[in-house]
Amino acid sequence: MDMLWSGWGDPARATPLPDSVTGLLRDLLGVKPRESGPVALEAIRVPASPLTADALRVLGEAVGGEAHIRTDDESRIRHTRGRSTLDLLRIRDGDVTDVPAAVVLPADHDDVLAVLRACGAHGLALVPFGGGTSVVGGLAPERRRPFVALDLRRMNRLLALDPVSRTATLQTGLRGPDAEALLAEHGFTLGHFPQSYEWATLGGFAAARSSGQASAGYGRFDEMVLGLALATPEGTVEAGRAPRSAAGPDLRQLVLGSEGAFGVITSVTVRLRPLPQTRVYEGWRFASFEQGAAALRRLAQDGPRPTVLRLSDETETLIGLAQPDAIGSQDSQRGAGCQAIAGYEGTAEDTAHRRRRAAAVLREGGGTCLGEEPGERWAHGRYSAPYLRDSLLDAGAFAETLETAAFWSRIPGLYAAVREALTTTLAESGTPPLVMCHISHVYENGASLYFTVVSAQGDDPVAHWAPAKRAANEAILAAGGTISHHHGVGTDHRDGYVREAGPLGVAALRAVKRRLDPDSLLNPGVLLPLD
Repeated sequence: MDMLWSGWGDPARATPLPDSVTGLLRDLLGVKPRESGPVALEAIRVPASPLTADALRVLGEAVGGEAHIRTDDESRIRHTRGRSTLDLLRIRDGDVTDVPAAVVLPADHDDVLAVLRACGAHGLALVPFGGGTSVVGGLAPERRRPFVALDLRRMNRLLALDPVSRTATLQTGLRGPDAEALLAEHGFTLGHFPQSYEWATLGGFAAARSSGQASAGYGRFDEMVLGLALATPEGTVEAGRAPRSAAGPDLRQLVLGSEGAFGVITSVTVRLRPLPQTRVYEGWRFASFEQGAAALRRLAQDGPRPTVLRLSDETETLIGLAQPDAIGSQDSQRGAGCQAIAGYEGTAEDTAHRRRRAAAVLREGGGTCLGEEPGERWAHGRYSAPYLRDSLLDAGAFAETLETAAFWSRIPGLYAAVREALTTTLAESGTPPLVMCHISHVYENGASLYFTVVSAQGDDPVAHWAPAKRAANEAILAAGGTISHHHGVGTDHRDGYVREAGPLGVAALRAVKRRLDPDSLLNPGVLLPLD
């Protein structure tokens, strides 16, 4: 099933906001209902594909026939940009300025190499396309020439499984649930469950350095990748042949996070974990965000570390965004303070042991256990927030997210700086916002902060968000945070990434780009500015 072309995920799961929430938006933020909904798909006018008959023929031959190349309007619209709020606002207005010339569907690594050769011969750029879930402009290249979208959905096989080493090699067009289903047949799991899990692909996880909601226990996706294959215009790069190595710099780390700018990741070899025997999630409440963050830090540094560990600030807890499928309900707003979620997965014995010891640490840190109900409710709605974002857009609200990470000592200052930047900038534009935040991932040395911003759309929501995003990026860099923790760079964070990497670092990456992709065919302008 394809994702909703003008929103997130499965259209059947989209639900309107309850009256209590629409009333809050109206009274608190001045949100006004939209005069009309998105344009109809069939009403969008798409320019004719600029590809020549010869280019279409060669591209078709590269992927095994004309059945695997598409130039119809709907296919091209569905591969236009990603799923950021700005992406959705544009496509809902019928803006298809970033539409690909064609959609090409390879079946394996050799097909991808053949497509790259065809693109080079005909002067075409290429954008790898997995689930289409980028929220940072990662699927909207600089438009200096026509480009094709390389849809990897046919690359959906389990290529090898080594139960002794607990590794598997999978093609990168596999969506998260499909990969988990294949591995579950053998008693294993990846344990990677980001909010985009239901729609994003393994290739997207690798290309953007994804981090799942259970990263406290299973680790980030880049920690799971032991090997990979990369198809480039200059040939194939294979990296990773052992669990650890001292054989020079690790080329895997050059490819992970490269966002399709150096090549197309066609397969990944990943480490596996046994399917957990039990899963338990519970809620905790702290008097303040500062108090809760201190308790989470103790667990992250000294253990025992839960599999899932996250903390919502006072505003997010009050609004109920900690449980997106219950937002606005009285149950989601019981008590004051900040809500944390702690989850445990594994054997029954290990889960009970870690849960008991972690509970003692959380209580010593000032936490009050709320029992399993809030935790199970969070687990049930853990992938619901993007649907809520669509409902907010439908109601006339603007809703967007951004995230960062820093060392623990910098978290308080980073949190305050980003909140202030967003609140001040949007208020000056006449659309005072509601700014919410949670700690979404913890490490021994630091944590990530995930902000959600809601305001009225105003007359031009795209224009009103731009200065706020710039101000937030400036605040992140000034406070010592990274420009992105798990969403990636794309085009939205490119300028911040250039500053973070520094001139010499960017020059080194440009040299890699020139060697692997001398004609800048791959995702031009994404990750690195064009020369």
